[in-house]
Amino acid sequence: MSQSAAATRATDDVRNRVYNRITLRLIPFIFVCYLFNYLDRVNVGFAKLQMLDDLKFSETVYGLGAGIFFIGYVLCGVPSNLALSRFGPRRWIALMMIAWGALSTCLLFVTTPTHFYALRLFTGAAEAGFFPGVVLYLSQWFPASRRGRIMALFMSAIPVSGLLGSPLSGWILNHFSTGQGGLAGWQWMFLLQGLPTVVLGVMAYFLLSDNFAHARWLTVSERAVLEADQASDRANAPKTEKSPLQEVFRNPSIWAFGLVYFCIQSGVYAINFWLPSIIKNLGFGDNMVIGWLSAIPYLLAAVFMLLVGRSADKHRERRWHLAVPMLMGAAGLLIAVNFPQSPTIAILGLTIATMGALTGLPMFWPVPTAMLSAAAAAGGLALINSMGQMAGFLSPYVVGFVKDSTGSTDLALYLLAAVIGGGSLLALRMTRALRV
Repeated sequence: MSQSAAATRATDDVRNRVYNRITLRLIPFIFVCYLFNYLDRVNVGFAKLQMLDDLKFSETVYGLGAGIFFIGYVLCGVPSNLALSRFGPRRWIALMMIAWGALSTCLLFVTTPTHFYALRLFTGAAEAGFFPGVVLYLSQWFPASRRGRIMALFMSAIPVSGLLGSPLSGWILNHFSTGQGGLAGWQWMFLLQGLPTVVLGVMAYFLLSDNFAHARWLTVSERAVLEADQASDRANAPKTEKSPLQEVFRNPSIWAFGLVYFCIQSGVYAINFWLPSIIKNLGFGDNMVIGWLSAIPYLLAAVFMLLVGRSADKHRERRWHLAVPMLMGAAGLLIAVNFPQSPTIAILGLTIATMGALTGLPMFWPVPTAMLSAAAAAGGLALINSMGQMAGFLSPYVVGFVKDSTGSTDLALYLLAAVIGGGSLLALRMTRALRV
């Protein structure tokens, strides 16, 4: 081995040790925060199993309430992410978590559709900056070449929230179904899953550093490695003379990426909000059984997400690692909808759909973070995320409306499969020149 090759290998070993240390320090806590973020967002899917009968809500009321969350989310996404850049991730993330945890807990007091809509709307507004803020935060710690596996680790909190949250939610509904403490099972679920978020928000204030320059636990040499890698990324990023807001709203790539993300999220939220109900309609009546069956797709999705993320970084390939999971999401929904009389095949289809749609999420984000200029990053990532989250409003509402109108979710799932398939084609077009 030549001296230059040996030096390069030694440098790579040092760099790997630095990023492994940062990963172990940051990702586990952020992972847990995102797990509860997602659980608080979608646990209405399990609450629905009891809540609708107790409160006499229709499927359409539920779909609108589940989806209106994302109106607040979309309206506050960009300003919240800009506020995070102004006030610092540590303070802003802590404030957001305390606010949405408290609002999510208050869902136990819902008695009318208006209460339901208002709390979901304000909870969405409180959560709006968390995900795009964390994406921006992680991009300031990890270079583009390492973001595939980091985003997969971070976003594996989504399937893990389903893996752990589904059996837990089913157990809470069953265990507290007799009305202990004057609360129904669904009310206990909101209480027990909302309060931990408030505690995590307080912890975030003390555990997070605003950036690596403020991280006292890093050595001078470790900071130098991060600074060198960030400088390299900045040198390779697109340059622009426009102001940040002009770069965000006049950049056609941002709108196209937002549309791709909308297509991915259409499948994700259809699964998250309706998976328990779809499984129940396959003939399973016990909430605990529904919880365990709902966990199967999320378990396999978590494993698949990590494997694909590692593969994407290893091969420095983003295009097909994004498009193929999206196509799996569409195919899985089609399988599930065409075999309603065979629970085994239908659950297999739902599993494939969950693996594909959820893996599309972490495979998507390294693309815009690598292709956007520094001026567009904060507002651009928030706008892309906000556009994608519109699917969180439309997807559950459309499924609920179709279910009330036709007595079946079939037509809605066909439509969502078409949306995801179309998004995969746009993703292929947008990523033709990508080399990250």
